[in-house]
Amino acid sequence: MTTTRAPIARPGPRPADSRTALLIARLTSRITDRLLGTALAVAACNPPAALHAPLPVRVLVLGAAAAAWWAAPMVDARPVLTSMRWRTFAARRRTTVLPAAAIAVAAATGPPVWLVVCIATLLLAYLLVTDTWTAGVTAPPGQPQATPALAAAAATAVVLLAARAPVAGTSWTRLPASLAIAATTVCLVLALRTRRNPPG
Repeated sequence: MTTTRAPIARPGPRPADSRTALLIARLTSRITDRLLGTALAVAACNPPAALHAPLPVRVLVLGAAAAAWWAAPMVDARPVLTSMRWRTFAARRRTTVLPAAAIAVAAATGPPVWLVVCIATLLLAYLLVTDTWTAGVTAPPGQPQATPALAAAAATAVVLLAARAPVAGTSWTRLPASLAIAATTVCLVLALRTRRNPPG
């Protein structure tokens, strides 16, 4: 007695409509992350000055906004190294590259004080929303949500106050700079220790 197997149905090529729908779904997912990241990138470009800048500068601002819209969503996955190519690495770490680039651009454009406060607020909100250690599915269970937010807000306020301190032209310049570097180093060490040894 012979048995015949039913032919295995193989999926055919996807129609163009489904590819377009998939692309649109990817570009509109995690809308909060995208809005905060794009707003951060645009604010770092100093939009009041960019409005009166030449056309190439305004095009660059639009390009930065488009790149931020793509890069902003949280990468909620375990940190597995799949490739050493810089494109793959940058795409994997894009939620770190985006705020770092925004800080560098803001430092280069020299925005006014009110815009610096807006950038700091957007940066804080974006980092809290996209931090997989506190907001992602890979975060340790029972991790307190309010503590990181309060600590990050306090750190942001301290940095802003230290940055506006009128000591740039005095003999006290090196003291706050040294304290800031030491505090940053301590915070980095504590953060790495917490990530390696999660509570519980």
